[in-house]
Amino acid sequence: MAKYDPLCRYLRRQRAAEFELSFADVERVIGAMLPGSAARPQWWANVADPDTTHVQRKAWGDAGYEAFLIAGKDRVRFKRAQQP
Repeated sequence: MAKYDPLCRYLRRQRAAEFELSFADVERVIGAMLPGSAARPQWWANVADPDTTHVQRKAWGDAGYEAFLIAGKDRVRFKRAQQP
């Protein structure tokens, strides 16, 4: 099991089109601390790059969400991704 698999499962169970979680909420879901780099917007990037090393992006992407850091709040907004 990958570190962010629990986040993917959690997000798949959500029905809201958009909602926020605190970093502490995300840490409870994954059962581990987020890295310090999670405070930077780049960590929450939604770019679908098959060569990316950002395994966390795959968690919310596979669940059908995009993630956006809320600056200065240690919170992230998850928004259901638009279907092409």
